[in-house]
Amino acid sequence: MRMPTTPAELEAAIRQMRDEVTMHGAKELLTPSDVDAALKNQKGTALVFINSVCGCAARGARPGLSEALKAAKAKPQKLYTVFAGQEKDATAQVRSYFPDIPPSSPSAALFKDGKVVAFVPRSHIEGRGPDMVADEFRQIFEQYCA
Repeated sequence: MRMPTTPAELEAAIRQMRDEVTMHGAKELLTPSDVDAALKNQKGTALVFINSVCGCAARGARPGLSEALKAAKAKPQKLYTVFAGQEKDATAQVRSYFPDIPPSSPSAALFKDGKVVAFVPRSHIEGRGPDMVADEFRQIFEQYCA
């Protein structure tokens, strides 16, 4: 695959990366206000996927999340996404909801009634195929979303 060289090509590539997550119903959180509206006083379960342009997002995180969402018996009630490196302020605001967890992208945080109950850091994605990543997501969904 040829790397994007123009701003338009880069934006098109990033749009595809966004679409891999939003096609499953994830709402993009583009501003800190969007983040607070989604997560402040949050009830039930919500997954926030921190997207990234890196290779491990392309090879493991996005396909693994997609596979898990298609196949899991239990799923989060709400699904959100922010894009690290693109919406920097929104990403920082999401991370402010779990200050004791080091920044990591790609990654995902599962919230239940406003508290992070599970976190999938980059270290659980990098070097793993989509099947392994999907298994981790499915286990988390089954434990906290059933």
